[in-house]
Amino acid sequence: MATDHVDVLVVGAGLSGVGAACHLRRHCPDKTYAVLEARDAIGGTWDLFRYPGVRSDSDMFTLGYSFRPWTDPKAIADGDAIRDYVRRTAQEHGVTDHIRFRHRVVRAEWDSGRARWTVHAHRDDTAETVELTCSFLFTCSGYYRYDAGYAPQFPGTERYAGRIVHPQHWPEDLDHAGKRVVVIGSGATAVTLVPALAERAAHVTMLQRSPTYVMALPSRDVVADALRRWLPAKAAYPVVRWKNVLLATANFQLSRRAPALVRKLLLRAARGRLPAGYDVDRHFSPRYDPWDQRLCVVPDGDLFTAVTRGRASVVTDTVDTFTERGVRLSSGAELAADVVVTATGLNLLALGGMTLAVDGVEVDLAGTVAYKGMMLSGVPNFAMTIGYTNASWTLKADLVATYVCRLLRHLDRTGQQVVTPLPPPDGELRPIIDLTAGYVLRSVDALPKQGDRAPWRLYQNYPRDVLLMRHGRLTDSGVRFSPAGTPERRTVRA
Repeated sequence: MATDHVDVLVVGAGLSGVGAACHLRRHCPDKTYAVLEARDAIGGTWDLFRYPGVRSDSDMFTLGYSFRPWTDPKAIADGDAIRDYVRRTAQEHGVTDHIRFRHRVVRAEWDSGRARWTVHAHRDDTAETVELTCSFLFTCSGYYRYDAGYAPQFPGTERYAGRIVHPQHWPEDLDHAGKRVVVIGSGATAVTLVPALAERAAHVTMLQRSPTYVMALPSRDVVADALRRWLPAKAAYPVVRWKNVLLATANFQLSRRAPALVRKLLLRAARGRLPAGYDVDRHFSPRYDPWDQRLCVVPDGDLFTAVTRGRASVVTDTVDTFTERGVRLSSGAELAADVVVTATGLNLLALGGMTLAVDGVEVDLAGTVAYKGMMLSGVPNFAMTIGYTNASWTLKADLVATYVCRLLRHLDRTGQQVVTPLPPPDGELRPIIDLTAGYVLRSVDALPKQGDRAPWRLYQNYPRDVLLMRHGRLTDSGVRFSPAGTPERRTVRA
């Protein structure tokens, strides 16, 4: 079997994978690279999700790339606009020709003697297994399963006469016009779907087991609109980007330091957008503090508007069973439904499901500790992209990609070939994703850990990470540089 070799192999051609390839071209133009993508298109999440109203849940001045200004008028953008943005970025930077589609990576094996990864990929179009080798492996495949969303088993679905769909696999032939729709869920997908479906449906009910914090933001950024009239896009973009970063950081820090105050402000804002006497405490007041789970953003308050106009309603209860005509609740009430949408969340899947081995020893992801939120203890020449939980994914993705480029240039300058993160010698370990959302708690034990101090702790703080990852030292107690041929020692906590 012929084996291709590249300096850097990127896994995934979504938002972060395309960004990683662009950064490599900009900062390491001498490096060869390829991008393996399991699906047949660029875009990742933004190509997969096609449900009505799909959009960003972060502003595009921070979800967009640092090197390519977002110029669309909408700050909270539709899914097709984001998909087009990612594809155009790949084309403009010459990345598209380096992508190998329908290559699903299943395994990667590190050989210290050659300082090289051997990567095994399954070609879904030909059913072949292909091998590539690389000096550095960079995974940008997100952390959830693309082939199946989370769908709990509700009793009685076999006798339900209507249609049940999951947003992750929205059927093209579904016409909801004039239909009664029940959306089960209360997260970002549910609050996006409800107002979008309500435009044509007879009525939409959001059935939630428990509430989520919902925050209305303008779909357009007035500061960005003003600056665009006076400044070129490349000058206005970083100003708006940093403005939004600082506002989001302040919001998160205030939520951590004064959760009762932020809770009060969020509920007051919700009351101001809903009819007088609406039971905000029941339907929009969660049991947890703000940012224990991610806040849901609704552009221009569209969810509140749909409820106020009577096009949609919110019911806080649990499912007892499906019936022939709809869903019966634990309270005894029944919701009539022609269509039920199970917006019940995602299934986590680390590294896109691929397995790793180092010098013949299988890597137990749950036994590794993340270094700077992007590398794994004991795994050489490897990086992964996991975005922020309290800010835009791309902010962290950009930092990780630029840091990888710094590492590659450092290896070249020093004549070393291998960089291996080390675990912290002591201290408490905690999950790498610090949210209490159900989709996280279901799989958190299988994910890598983080430490209780830098460089193993994730602070979820972009300004701090800019200093650490763009300007901080590459050599510290958490990492080891070595030449090729050095056997990888088993690195465990003392």
